Amino acid sequence: MPDKLNDNDFQEAATLLNCDVPAIRAVAEVESAGDGFLSDGRVKILFEGHKFYEYTKGAYTKGAYAQSHPTICYPKWTKSFYAKGPNADVRGIGELVRLDEAIALDRPAALMSASYGKFQIMGFNYEICGFETLDDFFAAMQVSEGEHLKAFCGFIKSNSLDGALRNHQWAKLAAGYNGPSYKENKYDEKLAAAFVKYSK
Repeated sequence: MPDKLNDNDFQEAATLLNCDVPAIRAVAEVESAGDGFLSDGRVKILFEGHKFYEYTKGAYTKGAYAQSHPTICYPKWTKSFYAKGPNADVRGIGELVRLDEAIALDRPAALMSASYGKFQIMGFNYEICGFETLDDFFAAMQVSEGEHLKAFCGFIKSNSLDGALRNHQWAKLAAGYNGPSYKENKYDEKLAAAFVKYSK
């Protein structure tokens, strides 16, 4: 199994971001239920078909992939096609199958359209997370939760979200991390609750 984060890892990240450890643990809890990998050692992902549509629609006549592969390529976000695992975990093996299906059509677009690991960072963020290439990012996500944490720190710093994390401004953090529709999934409320849990 890939290496998991330990207390020292969390503390080093908290020092880098000038925040407390429970705030970082809260993000991991909400994004991936706290685990960066599946039980078989493969990275936990979520494939977003609306992003795949965004990255491919300009290259294919009349949105051909949306017609031929409607469960992995669609114009608007929906959770209808997420592949739920045996414990209703939508970030299970079925999501890796969806990713592989997309990779067979357009590898770069597919890799950019999934979120990865303990902090569920989207692939299209690879540069701001500190990786030179998309493939470097994808490879690192397979290695360890330590790599997931590095990507998270890079994302937070590059998007100037360290202040929100530090001051426990959950709505601001959720908006920057999950987008303007964060309230639909109550990300801010979930972050606040997880922070309380890890603060005890």
